[in-house]
Amino acid sequence: MLNKYARAFFTRVLTPFAALLIRLGISPDAVTLTGTAGVCAGALVFYPQGEFFWGTVVITLFVFSDLVDGNMARQLGRSSRWGAFLDSTLDRVADGAIFGGLALWYAGSGNDNVLCAVTIFCLASGQVVSYTKARGESIGLPVNVNGLVERAERLVISLVACGFSGLHKFGVPHIDILLPIALWIVAVGSAVTLVQRVVTVRREAAEADAEEQAVPQGGETR
Repeated sequence: MLNKYARAFFTRVLTPFAALLIRLGISPDAVTLTGTAGVCAGALVFYPQGEFFWGTVVITLFVFSDLVDGNMARQLGRSSRWGAFLDSTLDRVADGAIFGGLALWYAGSGNDNVLCAVTIFCLASGQVVSYTKARGESIGLPVNVNGLVERAERLVISLVACGFSGLHKFGVPHIDILLPIALWIVAVGSAVTLVQRVVTVRREAAEADAEEQAVPQGGETR
């Protein structure tokens, strides 16, 4: 849902900014690399210290680079396999930094081994969810499924909860409970999404194998 509607909205909003960067001679790859570096810095500097509000502000400023670089490439007519590969790869790096920063907090000053484990599960399951789709497509399957919690949902749920939880340091009582709730939601949702994709790939693989076996070697079906 977020990929379909929110991405289209922000793409329209950010188009003038993307055009400005092009006029300044900045490449889409440079935007991708800068955005990932900013997200990683915000997550790994602020989150382990429990500075969830300011960390989320920094991450949010840079996370929109994921939309800007693609917009720039389309305006330049330079959409390429390399750009898609770089973007997808660095997305995984950014996700790892976000959940890694939270895990460091819970393993250290946050002092909560259960939530540390949940956060690590969010990190690992998110990577595997992305891998299942990429691997399925690499063997010629469409992987035609809309998962319950995909990357956009994982980021929005986690970052919104993280940002609001950070208001606890500004005197807002009990709001820090939002982050643990969000992490459990993302963990369960990611597990469900993983099962959805595995089941879909299994079904599509079986259908593809059946179609191949139905065609006699050296001839056509009669």
